[in-house]
Amino acid sequence: MQEGLFPKINPHLWGDVVISTETAGREAREAGITPSERFQFLLIHGLLHLIGYDHEVSRSEARRMESKTREIMARIIADKKEESRMQIPRLAVNVDHVATVRQARMINEPDPVIAAGIAELAGAEGIIVHLREDRRHIQDRDLLVLKETVKSKLNLEMAAAEEIIRMALKVRPHLVTLVPEKRQELTTEGGLDVRRQQQALKETIKRLHKGGMAVSLFVDADPEQIRAAKEAGADIIELHTGHYAEAKNEKKAWQLLERIKTGAQLGSQLGLKISAGHGLNYLNIKRFQGLEEIEEYSIGHSIIARALYVGLDQAVREMVALVEQLY
Repeated sequence: MQEGLFPKINPHLWGDVVISTETAGREAREAGITPSERFQFLLIHGLLHLIGYDHEVSRSEARRMESKTREIMARIIADKKEESRMQIPRLAVNVDHVATVRQARMINEPDPVIAAGIAELAGAEGIIVHLREDRRHIQDRDLLVLKETVKSKLNLEMAAAEEIIRMALKVRPHLVTLVPEKRQELTTEGGLDVRRQQQALKETIKRLHKGGMAVSLFVDADPEQIRAAKEAGADIIELHTGHYAEAKNEKKAWQLLERIKTGAQLGSQLGLKISAGHGLNYLNIKRFQGLEEIEEYSIGHSIIARALYVGLDQAVREMVALVEQLY
């Protein structure tokens, strides 16, 4: 490529690495490794040739090339381990408020199922719905259809009430989040008192686990509640961020955020997966920068509110970008 009429068209050209996928696949099977592992090795091998290594020159050069290959492979493995430890956080979108608008007129639009599809296409990695006992927004039909259509992960928020437990066991969403529920409240006002309900919650979690569902408990960032959640058998805790979101001044907000951070660290140390949500918006989420323990943020109202101005697709994409920047 550096000969002929245009030898200087790319003065920094090293050359090409050409890998036969059929050969790489056969060699992977023979070595008992994955094709991607063999491909990775061959790519490193080819690049080393391009920068001057050549195992065919002598035995010492072959050893030098092999040593360099192992060094690079080890660094790649170490980097992957570090990446798995520090995952980019995910966004799960709550579509309850789409159903709230629908139920205001008791008709069939706007449809939270369609909203869920748009949110997923825009980058959401989970869909959340709260099936309340009074059915004030999400209906049984919504949950049934969402279970068949959600491509990422369906998270059912619910009280530990027998009727709703049976519904969860029938539908079997990917994840169930147990939350406190009061008929008179506009929205969830705080975390579960797991410590006082520990035995009852433990039995509920066992039933949901038998149904093949992971279980999250919605709790305040209180060490006693977090430890109780672990003892009750939860897989995940979702830390309640509502008090932080409602803080009247910067000082209070930072104090509450520090409490959430401490709670996330404790939960992680106990082996729980950590998510967070309630009242988070496009401004107050920025303070969560660098909080590594939180793997997922559950956000609904602020996204649906912004969607009135810019559209749901754009609103979700903007929040996905903010969440990913917290890494």
